[in-house]
Amino acid sequence: MHPSVKRIWDDYVAHQPEPSQLSADPPPAWHFCDNEGDANECAQLVLAGIKRATSPSLWSFESSGEALPSRGDLNIVTDWAGEAICVVRTTRVLILPLNEVTEIHARIEGEGDGSLDWWRKAHWDYYHQELKGTGYEPRPDMPIVFQEFERVFPAGAA
Repeated sequence: MHPSVKRIWDDYVAHQPEPSQLSADPPPAWHFCDNEGDANECAQLVLAGIKRATSPSLWSFESSGEALPSRGDLNIVTDWAGEAICVVRTTRVLILPLNEVTEIHARIEGEGDGSLDWWRKAHWDYYHQELKGTGYEPRPDMPIVFQEFERVFPAGAA
């Protein structure tokens, strides 16, 4: 774990009205995407309040044994190198077929030009990488986990 993860968590806890209600241990820390450029760009989009969702495939969770996100979960978003950028809280989790993602979902995710066309192309390519070696192949109706979140620390615009 990068030292900045513990630092940002300690800062977040210190700014809470009832810090004793929170664990001293940081919540899961992770970066977006499968490459440095996109991971760093997405982290900055979250910090700027533009990116407010992510959408991995349900199959990636199943193949890794990772628990699905839940409303209220706290996470630390990092850059590719593991440097903590911000703390986010999950506000909504939807499991829906890939082909039912709408323009609204694409806008909330906040990447590229915000269009559904851009989202579909970028995510179709991403799902091929994400599912490589899992035994799953991307399909238009495959289930995705659309996780909406809000940046809770640091507060305000970057």
